[in-house]
Amino acid sequence: MTQSEALSILKTGANVFLTGEPGSGKTHTVNAYISWLRSHGIEPSITASTGIAATHVGGMTMHAWSGIGIADRMTPELLDTISNKEHVAKRLQKAKVLIIDEVSMLSANVLSMVDDVVREVRHEPTLAFGGLQVVLVGDFFQLPPVSRNAVQFAFESPAWAKLNPIVCYLSEQHRQDDSQFLSVLGAIRSGEWDHTHVSLITAREAEYDSIEEGVPQLFTHNADVDRINSEQLAKLPGSPKTFAMTATGSSALAEALKRGCLSPETLVLKEGAVVMATKNNPAVGYANGTLGIVTGFERGTNYPMIETRSGREITIAPADWAVEEGGKVKAKLTQIPLKLAWAITIH
Repeated sequence: MTQSEALSILKTGANVFLTGEPGSGKTHTVNAYISWLRSHGIEPSITASTGIAATHVGGMTMHAWSGIGIADRMTPELLDTISNKEHVAKRLQKAKVLIIDEVSMLSANVLSMVDDVVREVRHEPTLAFGGLQVVLVGDFFQLPPVSRNAVQFAFESPAWAKLNPIVCYLSEQHRQDDSQFLSVLGAIRSGEWDHTHVSLITAREAEYDSIEEGVPQLFTHNADVDRINSEQLAKLPGSPKTFAMTATGSSALAEALKRGCLSPETLVLKEGAVVMATKNNPAVGYANGTLGIVTGFERGTNYPMIETRSGREITIAPADWAVEEGGKVKAKLTQIPLKLAWAITIH
């Protein structure tokens, strides 16, 4: 299914499960639907399964939006307590469209709890999620629910069955155009690999000393990443440029945004630094993960200019990470959407 076909289905008001391989355009399609809703005077409730995921969609966690917090099971007492919280009740009663991003990381139990709360607050006990249009976004071939114990996936919840969402499986690929690489990713994702995929991977094997200059090294811990990046930055000549993150709005929400933001609070760059973009901006020509080299700093603004691996010259202006509710910004971070990338974590 193409993005435009999925968008047409979303516009009908149907419950939808929007899924597809990484790079198929799930986020782009959701953002297009959000823009369409707002152009028609409808402010969607934008949520995600985790705090980090929430920063990427400019929303809040499903736990905070619904008022369930850290509770792990629903009881009549908890349902009554949440229903009597004025700010939660007002938020849920005003809602028209609920978007849940990274739904693969949401357990069946949490989805059912949220369904219980929404039906109670909206006084619609027989309608799934109180009659809201629900848009579930994610890929169950990726990250599972976060838990120390075995849990059920969201699609195993009775609430999912009641929603009965239309499955919109995006089939186009917008992030990669290397057919061999895509075949390896697809084989790993589906668990259907063979010797040709293994051969493609082993053909890329190289001794450590022969790794191409500027190719990020992968580590499991941030401490190793920070050490390598600091060492490499110190080797470069010239004066460093420092960019400090600014925060506005609720301090608690701002701190939550900082934990999920991939750009550091203090970003130090020099000409020649290897960097990676931490946010999508297709209009300018970069995406989360775009690699490049700092070639200088724009006169007047001091914004870093980078040359991407594809040879494109781009000036990187500050970007915002925000939490919105009811069309109003509750907290916002502003920083250059870059991070040093001689080394990165496997995550």
